[in-house]
Amino acid sequence: MVDVYIIRAVIAIFILAINASIAGSFTIFKDITFLVAGAAHAALAGAALAIALSLFSIVSIDPMAGAIIFAVLIAIMAANAKKTNVAIGIGFAASMSLAVLFISMIREQAARVWGLLFGDLLLLTDHDIIIMATVTIFILMLFIYFHREFLFISFDSEGALASGINVRLFNYILLSIIAISTVIIMKGVGAILVYAMLVAPAAAANEVAKSVMQVFSYAALIALLAGFMGLATSFYIKVSPGAIASLLATIIYFISIAKKH
Repeated sequence: MVDVYIIRAVIAIFILAINASIAGSFTIFKDITFLVAGAAHAALAGAALAIALSLFSIVSIDPMAGAIIFAVLIAIMAANAKKTNVAIGIGFAASMSLAVLFISMIREQAARVWGLLFGDLLLLTDHDIIIMATVTIFILMLFIYFHREFLFISFDSEGALASGINVRLFNYILLSIIAISTVIIMKGVGAILVYAMLVAPAAAANEVAKSVMQVFSYAALIALLAGFMGLATSFYIKVSPGAIASLLATIIYFISIAKKH
């Protein structure tokens, strides 16, 4: 009989692959991979604040909700700035300062924040899976409905504006999707490894794919392969499945570069 924690890990890998495919590909198309790092660290501050507010009986907020709110705030700030990477960098620094401040206020509950920092596919709960799946379905629906607009503003924002598309609105939505996907993947592999697991599959796919849709497909397949290899390896060697998955994803990226040349 398959243990329930393995079933949850398998479901999580599929969820992570969908997010890595959609959000990862658009970070490559728009060349805003730094947003992933900024959103991840903002999420730590948001989770810590949510725990602090609950601990001091001010208001009860799920740490994942707090993480998503802060990550989206970074995305919106980046979308509004003239220099996106500068805004993300400043938001990154501010988020880490807030994260340290809030964690110092909840010392006895700090382990809950470290869960987002390191992540573990084998420690996910039913509650985690439900939240991750629900948010991912919402992201998938937005992608299916608005993928033409997202692609248009990613490759030709001036042309999209001339065509009557509300570039500013869709930029907010797209960057928010990337930020939210970052939090979802963080739950499985942690803030330290999220950059590799979200960006590397799409970056590798972008090197070998012959069309935009192939980038999405290949990115999902690479993320799935890396995830399942990481999970399988953890059964034989006592190592983090997320660490192995992220390492494999980056190795595949380097192989894709080598094959291209």
